[in-house]
Amino acid sequence: MNGALERLRSVGYEHGRGFVNHAPMAAEALAHMGYADEVPGWVEGHLRGHTFHDVPERRFTLDPADEADWRQALGEFGRVADWTALFERELAGGEWTDVLARWWPRLLPGMSGVLTHGVIRTAHAVRAVVTAGPGNGPQLAELAQGLGYWAARYSEGGVVVEESGEGDGDRGGGDDVVRALDDLVAEFSGIYATLSLPHPIPLIHSVTGPAAVRLVVEHLPADQRWPSYRVARAVSRTMLDWFHAVPRPAVPLPDAPDPAALFAEAVQIGDEHAIKLAEVAVRHEALAPDPRHAAAARVANRAIGRLYR
Repeated sequence: MNGALERLRSVGYEHGRGFVNHAPMAAEALAHMGYADEVPGWVEGHLRGHTFHDVPERRFTLDPADEADWRQALGEFGRVADWTALFERELAGGEWTDVLARWWPRLLPGMSGVLTHGVIRTAHAVRAVVTAGPGNGPQLAELAQGLGYWAARYSEGGVVVEESGEGDGDRGGGDDVVRALDDLVAEFSGIYATLSLPHPIPLIHSVTGPAAVRLVVEHLPADQRWPSYRVARAVSRTMLDWFHAVPRPAVPLPDAPDPAALFAEAVQIGDEHAIKLAEVAVRHEALAPDPRHAAAARVANRAIGRLYR
């Protein structure tokens, strides 16, 4: 995995007409699922199949202590190198958990930018940092890139967040918010699995977005956890409006095999979205078993697989 991260570090954040570079996220999912031997070949194939844009040059140093300075650069993709440099300095100067706790609430309102890929890339990087333990330099560099991309593609996107409700008065922010996020992932897995969609990929992020928050939430201070849930829920609900998707709760779930088999199938397909959604299905089936997880991965594998024929 270290070799893959080093290989990807200089690769641009996007390709084509604003399509996101998924390679670091999918590579981390492959490695986490025990497919580390597949990572180098998958990465090279992915890079051959896409022409990535050059990363914009650094322009000006952002001052993390000057809110007026960094806030005006939120959502400015031309400043992505400045943002990444800021987070490299922050992570070099303190514990990554402290950096995350400081910047997460600043970036959270912009979770919807580029279909939540900023928070997803950040979450995969967080898991990589935790897994790596000591000697996690490449993983911390990837965390800086994830946070930097999130900041540079920050967008509130018309998302309306209910600022009260679940968690009011809950100072612990522990098991209840974790269960709420698990329920949210299952809910949108079921919605995805039963919709008739013109394209299978965009609405996947209504599942992988909150799953990313779930991956990080236990590393956050307690007072940040319920707000994170509420933003994740609002973003996933807003995606339904963006893609004119109406939930169909009466539609039965499709039959699906074990999530681990679905992940193996996604690896064979080779698509980054199939890989990431199937990994979410495996992860959440272990956390909070629900047939909707596998059903969503099954639908995605079938539909995305057809795109490659």
